[in-house]
Amino acid sequence: MSTPPHLTGAVVEWPRIWLRLEGLAALVAGVAGYAWSGGDLVWLVPLLLLVDLSMAGYLVGPHPGAILYNVAHNWFTALAVLGLGLWQGVLALTLAGWVLVAHVGIDRLAGYGLKYAPGFGDTHLGWIGRAR
Repeated sequence: MSTPPHLTGAVVEWPRIWLRLEGLAALVAGVAGYAWSGGDLVWLVPLLLLVDLSMAGYLVGPHPGAILYNVAHNWFTALAVLGLGLWQGVLALTLAGWVLVAHVGIDRLAGYGLKYAPGFGDTHLGWIGRAR
């Protein structure tokens, strides 16, 4: 019989590993989809970084910052943009969707989650910066 994990507010043990593996899978899928769709790999890294401009909302305050950040860093937005691009046959939207999928994958792989308003480091996966 194993002992239960110490609850820290962060995702721990096997669920943490699975979430990171999901992030890795999404990163690989996003990069592959971007390349398969005809995206120029030279632009992939700058486009991946462009998503983090959503952090500019924090210049206004923590609550609007968390909202804007979360809109750009979740599976719903990524898959909605990708699906719309594929459905309408709009290459720019399709590529943007693949970039969002890859970016969210990178964040989940790194352990970054959706933000709560009290602080940038307060996420649904636990506190960023806390020893995990």
